[in-house]
Amino acid sequence: MGRHLIMAGNLVDTDPELAYRHAQVALQRGGRVDVVREAAALTAYATGRYAEALREFRTVRRLGGSIEHLPLMADCERGLGRPERALAIAEEPDAKQLPQESAVEMRIVVAGARLDMGDAEAAHLILSRIAAPNDDLKVRVDEALVAVLRALGRDAEADELEASIPEPVDEELEEDIVLYDTAELPDPDQELADEDEDDDLDEAAAFDAEDGLTEAADDDEDDEDEDEDDESDSDIDFTDEDHGDEDRA
Repeated sequence: MGRHLIMAGNLVDTDPELAYRHAQVALQRGGRVDVVREAAALTAYATGRYAEALREFRTVRRLGGSIEHLPLMADCERGLGRPERALAIAEEPDAKQLPQESAVEMRIVVAGARLDMGDAEAAHLILSRIAAPNDDLKVRVDEALVAVLRALGRDAEADELEASIPEPVDEELEEDIVLYDTAELPDPDQELADEDEDDDLDEAAAFDAEDGLTEAADDDEDDEDEDEDDESDSDIDFTDEDHGDEDRA
C-alpha cells in the first residue's frame, strides 16, 4: 500500500491519471486510513473526477477533522457546476480559520465562483486585493486574473499579464523511484483477502494463547490419543476373548 501512495504523490503533477490508479489500489488495501483517502481525493481532483474527489475530501474531513482541503472542496463544487455551493463552503466557520496560503487559495476559488455566476467585476475585485505570500500563489492569482480580464473585455491587459507569468518548470522524479503500470499488479482484492485471512489466523492464535486455549487444545489432543489407545486395547482384548470362547467351544 505504501509504495502506491508514494507513486501517487510523485505522479499527481506529471501523470495524474496513473497517480489516480495507484491511489485506487492503495484505497482497496487501506480504505480506512485517512492518508489513503486523502491520496484518493487529491488524485481524483487532479483528473477532474470532482464528485468522487468531493466525497473523498468529506471522508478525510470526518476521519481527521482537517480543514486544509476546504478550498479544493469548494473548487469541486465549481467543477460540478454549483458555484453557489462553493461560496457556501467559503462562508463556513472553519473556512475563517484557514492558514494564510489556504485562505488565498479559497479566495481564488471564490473569485472563480463569482466569475462562473457572471459577476466578473466582483471576481476582479477579489483577486486584486490578494497579497500572495509566495511566487507559486502569485502565479495562480495572475492566471485567474487573466481569465477575469478577458471576461471583462480587457484583452490587452490580459495579454500583458499572461506574458509576464513564468513558464512552469517540469519536476524530475527521483532516480530511485521505479515506475510501473498498475495493470501489471496482482489483483488487489485477492491480496487483501489473503492478508485478511492471515490476520484472522494470527488474531485467533493470539486470543487462544491469552485464554490458555492452546494448552487446553493440546490436552484434548493427548486425551484423544489416550482414548484411541484405550479403544485399540479394548478391541484387542475383545478379539482375544472371542478367540478364547471359540477354542473352549
